[in-house]
Amino acid sequence: MTMTEHLELVSANKSFDGWHKRYRHRSRALDCEMTFAIYLPPQAEAGRVPLLWWLSGLTCTDENFMQKAGAHRVAAELGIAIICPDTSPRGTDLPGEDDSYDFGSGAGFYVNATRQPWKKHYRMYDYVAEELPSVVRQHFPVNGRESISGHSMGGHGALILALRRPGHYRSVSAFAPVVNPSECPWGQKAFSGYLGEDRGLWTQYDACELVARGASSQPLFIDQGDADDFLEEQLCPERLEAVCAEHDHPLTLRRQPGYDHSYFFIATFIEEHLRYHAERLSKR
Repeated sequence: MTMTEHLELVSANKSFDGWHKRYRHRSRALDCEMTFAIYLPPQAEAGRVPLLWWLSGLTCTDENFMQKAGAHRVAAELGIAIICPDTSPRGTDLPGEDDSYDFGSGAGFYVNATRQPWKKHYRMYDYVAEELPSVVRQHFPVNGRESISGHSMGGHGALILALRRPGHYRSVSAFAPVVNPSECPWGQKAFSGYLGEDRGLWTQYDACELVARGASSQPLFIDQGDADDFLEEQLCPERLEAVCAEHDHPLTLRRQPGYDHSYFFIATFIEEHLRYHAERLSKR
């Protein structure tokens, strides 16, 4: 991107001596207006800081994590910026876009759609992997060291971005990720709608398939609550556990007794994840 992107400041709130800011911009990849949030720790006033990408789950926007996860305090201590993209294009007026919670608005699944009418706007993989990072580098004091994390659909996004881009992210973690979307109802609905019935296209967005293919040796760090309502039908962490064992792929999978799929779960363990990333982001 050669020309500087224009950002419109939507809101700014001081938080733990840093700033939580929301911006609006015109996305070329998605061909619509998009909003994202960034937390800049106090250290960003004096120099460039590392960045953690957070990808949210179904029905979420850029606001859920920033308001509910309790991450700002620890990010301020560690000197880490956090960026939260939205989870899909918005307001594109595509037919059926708002008909269900698990497809269309709020459910971009971090893929590049290839089917009409979705392929014009629903290119969240390119947006998160290429376009938004370029915007962030232009406008914010980041030092080029990046890690990635996410929840549920966003955990899926974090895993596939890290596995498909070896060496780009210093670390990856996830809360209750959709690890095998090709074989669960959420993923099958999204992939058939966005990508069509060619399951060969699906595999590039499936963490289990990417590990089996040897796409990367990126260590994976996952927390999963054992009281999660979606555990058996949608999340199936045992599938990723099995394929990582088979292919000797480094995986830390922690099953947390009594925890569900909510932000109470995320808020409980987010400090451990932030410290995990900070250790890896601090290495030159």
